[in-house]
Amino acid sequence: MVSVCKGRSCLINQLEFFEGVNKHVDKGDPGDIVYLDFQKAFDQVPHQRLLCKLSCHGIRGKILSWIENWLKDREQRVGINGKVSEWRGVTSGVPQGSVLGHILFNLFINDLEKGVKSEVSKFSDDTKLLKVVKTKADCEELQKDLTKLNDWGTKWQMKFNVDKYKVMHIGKNNPNYTYNMMGANLATTNQEKDLGVIMDSSLKMSTQCAAAVKKANAMLGIIKKGIENKTENILLPLYKSMLCPHLEYCVQMWSPHLKKDILALEKFQKRETKMFRGLEWVLYEGRLKRLGLFSLEKRRVMGDI
Repeated sequence: MVSVCKGRSCLINQLEFFEGVNKHVDKGDPGDIVYLDFQKAFDQVPHQRLLCKLSCHGIRGKILSWIENWLKDREQRVGINGKVSEWRGVTSGVPQGSVLGHILFNLFINDLEKGVKSEVSKFSDDTKLLKVVKTKADCEELQKDLTKLNDWGTKWQMKFNVDKYKVMHIGKNNPNYTYNMMGANLATTNQEKDLGVIMDSSLKMSTQCAAAVKKANAMLGIIKKGIENKTENILLPLYKSMLCPHLEYCVQMWSPHLKKDILALEKFQKRETKMFRGLEWVLYEGRLKRLGLFSLEKRRVMGDI
């Protein structure tokens, strides 16, 4: 997923949100994070309500007419085993894969948190709430916020997928209250993938480190089996484009501090650089110098800077 707002990336969203989470935990305040989920988010947006909101945002005249013409008169049909259905008009949804589609969706849900007292963090169709919960009154306030979100969804014809809602209890002495929405109790979780990063209720990053190494190892196995030419001009571009992203995506958020996690990540690069023809028996530092690479630990420090 790509951010369509300048300076608003997945990494910045996570850093800002979890900076607040960590401050509460450092103070000893327990809190609850609720991960929300829209049901077919981009396909649900009703066109007429969207155009109404755009007009309220000051988008009028030729630009509004152009957007309306871009959205209307779309048709779709379904094909299965060579048989197709009749064409049906599309009266809702913004085209996915387009920059304008994401912008229109963001504008449509811009007032989602209106009247909500909990901290709300939005990134495209990924939304989460944070509330310090010490007493039953705090729990009731968060429950009211969830009700307000449900009312917003009903008003603007945006259904929530309650089955995918997750509550993460964080902090010591958390009362672990139960919340409900649309008559169903929300599931609790100790781990949740948030914008591609596995977050743990303990706020430790060992699980994410292990997952990153596992993904990189799987890709390394494919390259090892599929590429016979192990020369530098072949393997180095593959390493930088297909393996490094698994080890460095949003790493400023989950950069390991435990020695075992640091060594696990570095061990992967040691294995990978041994694949290069002629470098099998060269020491790790020598291999990095020959290939023009840095250790992963040094790259993380450079990224932090």
